[in-house]
Amino acid sequence: MSIDHFEDLEVWKESRALAASVYKVTGERGFASDFGLRDQIRRAAVSVMSNIAEGFERGGNAEFIQFLYIAKGSCGEVRSQLYVAKDQSYLSEKEFNELFKSFKRLSVMLNNLIVYLKGSSLKGAKFKKAPPRTMREEMELLMKQMNKPS
Repeated sequence: MSIDHFEDLEVWKESRALAASVYKVTGERGFASDFGLRDQIRRAAVSVMSNIAEGFERGGNAEFIQFLYIAKGSCGEVRSQLYVAKDQSYLSEKEFNELFKSFKRLSVMLNNLIVYLKGSSLKGAKFKKAPPRTMREEMELLMKQMNKPS
């Protein structure tokens, strides 16, 4: 199976679902009025999916790995903030446990992807060589580029 877009990655799909869960619980009860914690945990949750996407779009495995580490760090940040929310009684024990376990699992998924990419001989899409073009194809491409509206 070919992964052509970051939206195809299971780890990104999971991070998106968890960001939605964070938005849901932070819009309820006392959590909603604790603007600092609410905004920070939301930013951290969104950071996970954003860094997966940005790293993937860079087109190289080395950069992708860097962004996956940042996403993994944001998972840790969310888990830490979940403790604060629990200590302030913004989350029930059940809500805390479900979110905590989900972000822990996501962190493991990110780590597994990092390990896979580090062991892969592939360097990423931007290192793929384009198939050779004929002189005519090159000229047609150049003409299209020159005639593009700015």
